[in-house]
Amino acid sequence: MKDLKGRKVAILATNGFEEAELFEPKRALEENGAEVHIISPEKGRIKGWNHENWSKDIGVHKTTLEANPEDYDALFLPGGVINPDRLRRDENAVEFVRSFIDNNKLVAAICHGPQMLIETDAVDGRRMTSFRSIRKDLINAGAEWVDEEVVVDNNLITSRSPQDLKAFNRKLVEEIAKVEETV
Repeated sequence: MKDLKGRKVAILATNGFEEAELFEPKRALEENGAEVHIISPEKGRIKGWNHENWSKDIGVHKTTLEANPEDYDALFLPGGVINPDRLRRDENAVEFVRSFIDNNKLVAAICHGPQMLIETDAVDGRRMTSFRSIRKDLINAGAEWVDEEVVVDNNLITSRSPQDLKAFNRKLVEEIAKVEETV
């Protein structure tokens, strides 16, 4: 168990996030002492997706307009097909992610989550992985795509799918433990 006490992590999501890809990393972070906030363009609650069906919902702590990236040590982008597609059409969500990238803060993305990194022009020259259906998108944006369960490239952590969550969660916690506290 790593000590993440004092670390704050933002999870950026909207309706259609992949259930396991949000709840399992969130649990791993909290079990290791991190404070985790759900950030979304929407207020109230957002609903997950699980195997072709709507599933659990979760409360939003702050909207992308209310949240300040400077208050967080790291950002996590869960996937699902719907979630990143909706988020990348929201300029406030894109700017929220871009702020983490521009300030060289730790950013983690799983499955289709790296689509948000493409939108922020953050993948050129980066070694990354993702769900196989967006492999070509990442390559076309300049990334070196590899088929590995978890890839760390400086401040960027990427993973392929829910099947890799155990390794992803372990690496996420490990890398956040190395980050200096922001607040």
